[in-house]
Formats: sequence, structure tokens, C-alpha cells
Amino acid sequence: MPTKKSTPDIFLMIVTFTLLAVGLIMVYSASAVWADYKFNDSFFFAKRQMLFAGVGIIAMFFIMNIDYWTWRTWAKVILIICFVLLILVLIPGVGNVRNGSRSWIGVGAFSVQPSEFIKIAMIAFLAKFLSENQKAITSFKKGLFPSLGLVFLAFGLIMLQPDLGTGTVMVGTSVVIIFIAGARISHFVGLGLLGVAGFVGLIISAPYRMKRITSFLDPWQDPLGSGFQMIQSLYAIGPGGLFGLGLGQSRQKFFYLPEPQTDFIFAILAEELGFIGGSLILLLFSLLLWRGVRIALGAPDLFGTFLATGIIAMIAIQVMINIGVVTGLMPVTGITLPFLSYGGSSLTLMLMAVGVLLNISRHSRY
Repeated sequence: MPTKKSTPDIFLMIVTFTLLAVGLIMVYSASAVWADYKFNDSFFFAKRQMLFAGVGIIAMFFIMNIDYWTWRTWAKVILIICFVLLILVLIPGVGNVRNGSRSWIGVGAFSVQPSEFIKIAMIAFLAKFLSENQKAITSFKKGLFPSLGLVFLAFGLIMLQPDLGTGTVMVGTSVVIIFIAGARISHFVGLGLLGVAGFVGLIISAPYRMKRITSFLDPWQDPLGSGFQMIQSLYAIGPGGLFGLGLGQSRQKFFYLPEPQTDFIFAILAEELGFIGGSLILLLFSLLLWRGVRIALGAPDLFGTFLATGIIAMIAIQVMINIGVVTGLMPVTGITLPFLSYGGSSLTLMLMAVGVLLNISRHSRY
């Protein structure tokens, strides 16, 4: 077991809290008009986000003081629990439907999204499995197939909700861990071609996904339908210019951009804080990822390295997809921007994941 250090990575903690503070401010700014109209309380979403942030911070500090080796011991149990929750959420009357997806389980504000938590559970399990069977990963039958088989079983359950965005993040994160563990490039090429074919099949099988693709290529084909969010997002970013319209001065949040406090919060941020503000957010994410990579490289064992790598990959993939969607570089998917977007399950998960990173940093050799 690793030897405990006295202090965690303070720089990582500062960057995380800075992103979280910006997120709380932007959630209020982006949601105030809609919250006042719908709930007669302009702080409705902001207060809940502060509650989620409080829970997440407590969880982060608690996990920061738990030896990361503990996650190796409990990885299998945690993954099984998450699989059970993924099955339960599909049962009518148990799982709640929101925005067309049966992704939630619980009551009201106390609902959780199992597909969010299986991302970190899968990271922990793969880190355990691959650190114990690293030599087997070069074998398709003994290493790669069991790993990816489990990943795609979880992906299948997530797609039954359906939630392509979360499933894509989980698969992408898992592939990064498996690649870092030493899987053969030739295996990835073959599976990559198969994956592309499967992805195309998923898009073709659901008309609304095909509309998202066509609206991504030309949103003006259906400006009031599938292309609406993309167009309104670009209308927000464009007027922002270099310095923005000013904090709280967004025009698109006045019922043009649907629910701007969630997946498209970066568009409102760019509109109000401009290119400079958006660039500073990207810089903060870059610093967070840099510290995460350093922690992974300095981890005292393979499990710590794979665990830290998975967490950083998960955050990086979500940031790239979210900002890619908001800026029109990728088709619309339901992916939140870590630490900034409104959402209890996502925010709590990210802060818990940072807690794991902070604990690994207490043992890292850098």
C-alpha cells in the first residue's frame, strides 16, 4: 500500500474551487430570468446548485482523506451497485423521465442519475482489473475483450434510457485507460472500425439523432426545430466579442436559448464575458488537466496511475464535447460542462472525482 503524504495538491484544489465559483455565478446569471418566470424565484436554480456544491465539497474532502487503495478493494461492489441502479432506472414507476430520457431515480430534488456514477465506477474497476492483469491486455481474449465487453454492457443499458452523450463519455474514458494500459494498436483499429459502424447504426436507428447530425451540418435547414439550439448558441457567442456584453447582460437567456443554465452555459458565459472570459475558462480546465496528468505520472503504483488517468480523461472528454457542441463543432448531445453546468449528479460526481485525485496526489512522487 502507498505511503501517505501530508498535503494534497493545493494548486488543483484552487483551480477546482475557482471553476466552481465561476459556475455558481454563471448558473445564477444564466437561469435567473427563466427561474423567475417558472418558479417566481430568480434564485431557484442557483440555490439548488449551491446545495449540490456544498454536498459535493463535503464529499470531496471526505474522499480526499480516504486512501485511494480503498477504491481498489470496493471497485467490484461499487460497479455492481451501479449496474443494478442502471437496471432499476429503466423500470416504469421507479425511473423518472426527463427531457425524453428515463435517466433519473429518486424523488424530486433528491433524484440521482445512475449513468453519471457508473462513469467513475467503471474507471475504478478498469484501473483495478488492468493493474492486476496488465500483461493480459495485449491478448484480445484474456485482456481486451473482458474489459470492453463490460464497458459495452454498461453502454447498452445507458442507451436504453437513452443517453448517448453520457454513454459516449464512459466509452471514451474507458478506451483511454485501456490504451494507456498497453493494448495493441491493431486491436484498436479493428474495434474502431466496428465502433464507427455501430455508432452510425445508432444514429440511423433514431430519427432525432439523424436530425441532430443534419442540423449540425446545416442548422438553417430547420431553424425552428433541430437546428434551433445550435443557432441560438451561436447568436449568444457572436455578440460577445472580445470582452462580452457584461456579467448578467445576456440577451439569449431571455427565452431564446432553452435552459441555458445546463448544457449551453458556456454560450451564455461567452456572450457575457466574451472571448477573454471563455479563454480563461479553457485555461483553468487546461491547468486542472495538467495537474491531473502530473498526479497520474507520479502515482506510486499502476492502480493509482490508471485511476488518475481515467478521471482526467473523463473531465477532458466532457469539456471537449460540451464546448464542441456549444461552438457548433459537434452535433448536439446532452453533456454538461464540468463544475459550471447546473446539475446535482454531475457536479457531485466531478467533485468526488477530484477528491480521489487529491488523495492520489498525497502519495504522488512529483
